Amino acid sequence: MRFDVVVIGAGPAGATAALSLARAGRSVALVEKAVFPRRKVCGEFMSGTSVAVIDRLGLGGAWRDRAGPEVRRLALFSGERIVPAPMPGAATGPLGRALGRDVLDTLAVEAATKAGVQVLQPARVVGIERSGPGHRVRIAREGAQDEVDADIVIAAHGSWEPGALPTQGAKRNGPGDFLGFKAHFTNGRLDPDLMPLLFFPGGYGGMVWADSGRLSLSLCIRRDALAEARRRHAASSAADAVFAHLLETSRGVREVLALASLDGPWLAAGPIRPGIRRGYDDGIFRVGNVAGESHPIIAEGISMAIQSGWLLSNALERVDLRDADALAGAGRRYEAAWRRQFSTRIRAAAIFSAIAVRPAMADLAGRVSQAVPGVLTFGAALSGKTRALAAG
Repeated sequence: MRFDVVVIGAGPAGATAALSLARAGRSVALVEKAVFPRRKVCGEFMSGTSVAVIDRLGLGGAWRDRAGPEVRRLALFSGERIVPAPMPGAATGPLGRALGRDVLDTLAVEAATKAGVQVLQPARVVGIERSGPGHRVRIAREGAQDEVDADIVIAAHGSWEPGALPTQGAKRNGPGDFLGFKAHFTNGRLDPDLMPLLFFPGGYGGMVWADSGRLSLSLCIRRDALAEARRRHAASSAADAVFAHLLETSRGVREVLALASLDGPWLAAGPIRPGIRRGYDDGIFRVGNVAGESHPIIAEGISMAIQSGWLLSNALERVDLRDADALAGAGRRYEAAWRRQFSTRIRAAAIFSAIAVRPAMADLAGRVSQAVPGVLTFGAALSGKTRALAAG
């Protein structure tokens, strides 16, 4: 088989790129290792800055029908403090909402299939080799391996899983690594329009109402803080230790989840890899957090993924995919647009993370926010909550 484009990974970034390119007339294969629907470690919130893009993708109606309530306010839960503040842009909209990844990703892949994308699922890319001006991609599925040829490859497999592909990072293990955890709850006591940011010793997190009455709780914790939590609480599992640590150190979380029930198992992943990486190299483009990743403290992961897929499809418009110089030019345009859109929020997220995990700094941030709640609103704006991406 031969395609113009092979996309590796059917999350929001990969599905956006595949769908956009197929509608532009490209032949696209989308390779996804997991069977959908499936849950993911993800905050599940999408800010209003991406609404115009998902409308252009044809997903806006389904997203509005299925997502949780509009988020008009944010809050800081830090120790005993609960500090609410307005969400920036709440008066003008559109507003952000949360939708479970088990729902969102399935909707996006269904739309891609209808647009003519060849979806290979479950399947895994196990090798990429240069073949003439393009690539030969080895795909494992159903106990066998296939080979397909493509002019370009788009890596959208995420940054958290190590592997042998040139776009996958090496396995690492350090005490300062941040590991991600996520769970859904029912019967939580959180105002429908509120999305709290959680500061706790050694980590940070967030909560938001998603679809079907599910309250989504996601967090990141340093590996050394997790080890201490496991020792302190004599927990048999990492998830139990994290949850006990969070309940012990956050009044707001205790109040929200006092009568709540866990809906499904805890999920864990990581370590996260914050930073900006190459968006294009040797015929392979990168979207989502393979291209660059912010600390999830700013709740911009889904928006950054969708917007990066859209930026890449725009950069590739009317480009001869077999022309190395043309591809290099598209790569430069894409990387420049990516940095303009995301670099500020990545740097801001790194600063917010450094504050959140240190109790003295988190306490100071809590006192300042309590005195001037507008600081929280400003921080949310700095993290990209009002930086819309033109969808034209």
